[in-house]
Amino acid sequence: MRLVSASSPRVRGSEKVKIAIVGCGSRHKMFRDSITDDYADKHEIVALCDSNPHRLGEAAKAVQRPGTNGVATYLAEDFDRLILEQKPDTIVVTTPDFLHADYIVRAFEAGCDVICEKPLTIDLARLKTIVDAQARTGRKVQVTFNYRYSPARTQIKELISSGAIGEVTAVDFRWHLDRVHGADYFRRWHRQKENSGGLLVHKSTHHFDLLNWWLGSLPTAVLASGRRAFYRPETAAALGLEGRGPRCHGCPVAAKCDFKLDLAADESLRNLYLEAEGADGYFRDLCVFDADIGIEDTMQAHIRYASGVTANYTLTAYSPWEGLEIKFQGTKGDITHRHVEVHGVFGGTRAHADADAVTTELHLAGQIPRLLDVPHASGHHGGADPVMLGYIFDPEGMTPDRYGRASDHVAGAWSILTGIAANASIDTGSLVDIKSMLRSRGIKLEH
Repeated sequence: MRLVSASSPRVRGSEKVKIAIVGCGSRHKMFRDSITDDYADKHEIVALCDSNPHRLGEAAKAVQRPGTNGVATYLAEDFDRLILEQKPDTIVVTTPDFLHADYIVRAFEAGCDVICEKPLTIDLARLKTIVDAQARTGRKVQVTFNYRYSPARTQIKELISSGAIGEVTAVDFRWHLDRVHGADYFRRWHRQKENSGGLLVHKSTHHFDLLNWWLGSLPTAVLASGRRAFYRPETAAALGLEGRGPRCHGCPVAAKCDFKLDLAADESLRNLYLEAEGADGYFRDLCVFDADIGIEDTMQAHIRYASGVTANYTLTAYSPWEGLEIKFQGTKGDITHRHVEVHGVFGGTRAHADADAVTTELHLAGQIPRLLDVPHASGHHGGADPVMLGYIFDPEGMTPDRYGRASDHVAGAWSILTGIAANASIDTGSLVDIKSMLRSRGIKLEH
C-alpha cells in the first residue's frame, strides 16, 4: 500500500493524512497547532512521542479536542511500536538536532515520509545514514526552512533571479543574535556541539540555506574562524556575578543578572521544563557563563560557490540588537537588505521593532539609490510560517510556488554542509573543500 505524505495527493478525497509528532518541546507547537487549528479537515494527529512523560502529557492535553478520545502517546523507546500501531503517513520530527537522523531513518524504513525541523542533522556520519536510507526507500523529507517563505526574503530572490543587479559577484552577510535570544543557546542542550553541531550548524543552517537558494548555487569551499568570546566565566566576573549557581533557578545572584531565565515566572516554560525536571533531570536554565560550554559565540566564514560568487558571513550571539544585514554586489549595482527584529535589550527586556524596520535598497550604477517597497505579511518569522505551513499541509490549496521554496533532503544537506565545513576549518585552521569532504565519507547527494 502506498502511504501518503503531507506533500503528496491524498487518497479517496476525504481520507486524512495521519501524522505523528516526535519531540514535544517548544518547537512542536507550531506544527501541532497548525494541524489542529487550520488543517484538521485534511490531517489528523494520531500520536505524540517524547522522552519525557510530563512533556508528553502536556502536549496530549493541548491537542485534545472536544468529542474525541484524545491522541495516543508513546515514550521515545516505543517509537517503533507507535508506527506499528498508529500507521502514520508522515512523521514530524522536532527533537534535539542530534536525534533527527535516527528518527528520519526509522521513519523511512517503516514507509513514512518526514517533516523535519531544521537542521536536517548535525554531522557527516548522520547525514550519510539519511542519504543512504532515502536512496533505499524512496521516501521524502521536507526540511522546514521558514525564512525562504518570508515575503521580504522572497523579494530578494525575485530581484536576483530577474537580473536586477546583473551577475552577483560577492555577498556580505551579517546575522546578529541579541543578548536574550543569543544567550538562550548557551543555557540549554544546544551549548554542546555533540547535540547541535554548534551555531554554525544549528542556527546558520537557515542563513546558508538562504544563500544557496538566493544564489541558485552550491558552496564549494569554506575558510572559517570562531571562538567563545563573551559567554565565559570571565564575563560573569566582569559583571560582578561572583558566587553564581550552576543554573538560574535558585541562583544566589540571579536578582542582579540580566541574563537570568525565570522558568517559574513563565507558565509555558514552567509546564514544559521546570515541572518536567523530575522525569529526566534536564535543566533548561543552565548558566550561560559556564566554563564547559562547547560552542562558539563569534564566528566568521569565507565561502566560495560553484558559480564563482564569494560570500563573507558573520554570526555573533551577544549583539545589542537582533536582525540581519546583507549586501549583494553585482555587475550592474548592489542590493542592501536590513531587517531589525529587535532594537535592543535593556535590563533583560527586548524592544521589538515594527514592520518598518525591514528595508531593501537597490543601487544601480549611475543612478541614485532607491528604497524599494518591502512586502509584509502577518505571522511569525516575518509572515513566513503561515505560508510555509500552507504549502506543507495544503499544497493543492496554494498557488504554484514559482520560487521553489520547498526543501528536500538534498537542500537540507547542502544547508548544513557549509556549517560542517566551517566547523572543520575552525578546528584545523585550513580551507575545507566540500566535495572532498563528501567523497571521504562516501556521501552522494542526488534527487
